[in-house]
Amino acid sequence: MASTPPAASPAPSTPAPDTARSSHLDDRYGRSPGTRRRRTVIAVSVAVAFVVVFAAWVVFAAFDGDGSKLESTDVGYTVLDDRSVDVQYTVSVQPGTEVSCAVQAQNQKFAIVGWKVVHLPAATQHSTTYTTSLATSERAVTGLIYECWLP
Repeated sequence: MASTPPAASPAPSTPAPDTARSSHLDDRYGRSPGTRRRRTVIAVSVAVAFVVVFAAWVVFAAFDGDGSKLESTDVGYTVLDDRSVDVQYTVSVQPGTEVSCAVQAQNQKFAIVGWKVVHLPAATQHSTTYTTSLATSERAVTGLIYECWLP
């Protein structure tokens, strides 16, 4: 009986030098399939959070009607003398709504030289023009509405 030569054991496979080097660098700098998945999950999570916040902001802005309920516009002013000024302004609000406004007078350097908070009664029409007289500490060069709000 003839014996067959023993099967040669396969030679240990060594990775190609480029593959070994690449694998070593990937391990060294944390590049692995797990890291890539983690980065993808984080990126998708951030994108989803951004979309949710943006959508909530759009819905809130679309259904919030308070922003357009009150408008005030400067019409003009008349400097009466060194110590007083009349300010004319228009307030547009839903009829039957009381409004408060801060009216101011300024000098040449834009310093406030007169100030008054005026409480306006409920009007029967949407837009109403008012005139407010302000006492000033020195000669005013302008008079204007500072702000109006719903009390």
